[in-house]
Amino acid sequence: MNERLIELTEVNPSDLFGAQNKYLDIIKKHFPKLKIVARGTRIKVFGESEILDEFEKRLQMLIDYFHRYNSLDENSIERLLLTNGSSVSEENTTRDKDIILHGVSGRTIKARTKNQREMVKGMDKNDMLFAVGPAGTGKTYTAVAIAVKALRNKEVRRIVLTRPAVEAGENLGFLPGDLKEKLDPYMQPLYDALRDMIPFQKLESYIEKGVIQIAPLAFMRGRTLNDSYVILDEAQNTTHNQMKMFLTRMGKNAKFIITGDPGQIDLPKKQVSGLKEAISALKNTIGISIVYLDEKDVMRHSLVKRIITAFKSIESN
Repeated sequence: MNERLIELTEVNPSDLFGAQNKYLDIIKKHFPKLKIVARGTRIKVFGESEILDEFEKRLQMLIDYFHRYNSLDENSIERLLLTNGSSVSEENTTRDKDIILHGVSGRTIKARTKNQREMVKGMDKNDMLFAVGPAGTGKTYTAVAIAVKALRNKEVRRIVLTRPAVEAGENLGFLPGDLKEKLDPYMQPLYDALRDMIPFQKLESYIEKGVIQIAPLAFMRGRTLNDSYVILDEAQNTTHNQMKMFLTRMGKNAKFIITGDPGQIDLPKKQVSGLKEAISALKNTIGISIVYLDEKDVMRHSLVKRIITAFKSIESN
């Protein structure tokens, strides 16, 4: 009898085996000729070599499925254990071409509007994308989803999320705490998006290890960002020098997404937005895609669309 030791390094055993090992019991029923002993992150399997190979193959399919969908259930396990070679995850990805990825608990995260789909297409074809539009159009959320998908598919080694620390009518200096505690609330939209897409413990681990970095724009100075998906959010609040500094951080195998709302500039009145300058200067540059979102892309409360339309009519007068 052969022995095989498998170490679970990329998935939590409780996620893979279920509450009270109910998923592990299903797996054992499909491999009655094997003795399977699971303790912590280690699995010891005893049996014939060919059956052990098949067990490893099926176990990896389950792990891949969980990585893609952040969820496992009895039906998906049964299908993965019975399917002929092709994984259920591969079959399901063709069902809805607008799905970007599956988030926490298998939640479907997709491009829901024409312009959000243009963002996805733009990053498939180019290494830099400007996504410009009013609040609520899904610019940041879609950008983060695209980046998380690339990280999950191991196309990049890290995600870097940044914002210019411009005070939107408020004074950060009066907030309590150290620099991180002052800035964390300002970075909250980025954290919120990530928490929808990556399980809490895994997200905390990514942040701790630097796989996901969230920092103010000033912290980008002097860096070269290789093998990274980098998102600059609220870019309308960058100055000329800040935008130039950021865009020139691009290293090898890097992808940049710049999002912003030209209607919500918090810079001093005489200060020109670096976002507006960059779009004007780079609009015909090969390798750069520019997507304009509008009120049709708003996914928040229906009133948000009406508010944007109302303010648009005032501002055009």
